[in-house]
Amino acid sequence: MSAGSQLTSASALYEQRQKRLIDAIELREPDRLPTILFSHFWVARYCGMTCREAMYDYEGLAAATRKAVVDLEPDAFHPVHALVAFGPTMEVLDYKQLEWPGHKGLSDNVPFQYLDAQYMAADEYEEYLLDPTGFMLHKYMPRIAGALEPLSQLPMYPGVLHTRIIQSMEAYARPEVRRALETLIRAGEEIQKMRAVQGRMVEELKDLGFPLAAHGTSHAPFDVAADYLRGSKGAMLDLFRNKDKLLSLMDRLTILIPRAGIAAVKAMGGNMIFIPLHWGLDGFMSPKQFTTFFWPQFQKVLLTLIEAGIYPHVLWEGDCTTRLEVIKDVPPGKCVYFFERTNMFKAKEALRGTVCIRGNVPASMLIAGTPNDVREYCKKLFDVVGDGGGFILDAGVGVPDEANPDNVLAMYQFAKECMY
Repeated sequence: MSAGSQLTSASALYEQRQKRLIDAIELREPDRLPTILFSHFWVARYCGMTCREAMYDYEGLAAATRKAVVDLEPDAFHPVHALVAFGPTMEVLDYKQLEWPGHKGLSDNVPFQYLDAQYMAADEYEEYLLDPTGFMLHKYMPRIAGALEPLSQLPMYPGVLHTRIIQSMEAYARPEVRRALETLIRAGEEIQKMRAVQGRMVEELKDLGFPLAAHGTSHAPFDVAADYLRGSKGAMLDLFRNKDKLLSLMDRLTILIPRAGIAAVKAMGGNMIFIPLHWGLDGFMSPKQFTTFFWPQFQKVLLTLIEAGIYPHVLWEGDCTTRLEVIKDVPPGKCVYFFERTNMFKAKEALRGTVCIRGNVPASMLIAGTPNDVREYCKKLFDVVGDGGGFILDAGVGVPDEANPDNVLAMYQFAKECMY
């Protein structure tokens, strides 16, 4: 085959895969069952890399991703660098929100872990609401990164005007502030290196016929409050002690979150956004709390993204079977719900004609089951959830780090046999 015909063939495959994905999202029957490859450290382990190597070796991770995508032939893939390859940058920043492999005595082959903590105190709600950017710059960033503590000395510009702006330049000459600014530049340069490698990898895989499944990420307002600002304990107490302040915070976040998400997706020239959810699930909130503190605000985020021409892929981590009648209130054919442990058959019954369903081969099966177990489970999903289209096959929360490659390959091979 000539180089020209190979290019044409890859281009045709790219268009075919992209159409297959969009057909499923928009609730049409594609030619066959589509798949997406989403993982964190599995692609690295698949190629013999440790978790630490995946976080530090940009080129090695790119090679591993290319091999996994070419071997599995998904219809789209998530770029892994943006999910894991930030070890050098965290070292530059003295980052405090994560523990990661090889750091502070941890093994080189364990995944990173988020440190749940209170990064905004209960008495700081008003300060955040008055000036979110100022709070993030003067309080939040110094708390999450040791090298950025001097940013607390920067001027508060909403109250600094005219010649006082000129005088405020003095702050930037302070030795500790200068060091913090130089650190920001070094961190930015490191991220640029990582993104350059990821960008080349994405283009190479595009030339081989593989589209991206995500062009950015976003959040639910309550998750921002609970995960990143108040911490789990603070947020759960606020459901009872600071209801009005919590609701005001999330009202502000319904504007700020999609604004950032839309900008990220448009910068990538794409139309898919990935949104992992952590708190709005069975076992974390009562139905009343869900319809007061989680769904109304998150629904606004989804609608804003959809109005901008973006398809949200919402990962409902955990079980949200009891929420299905509530969360189906979105425009038909515009959204993907990616389920981990939600009953997929009840989900199909509730969401048919409204939402594309993605998932949910269990992590336990991909780790400890057999290829035949995987194929049998996938067949049940295709026969019921895939009925009439509107279904994308994937693992429950993406391919788990410890998954048996034979089981993973069985999942992707099975999809190629499922014709509509």
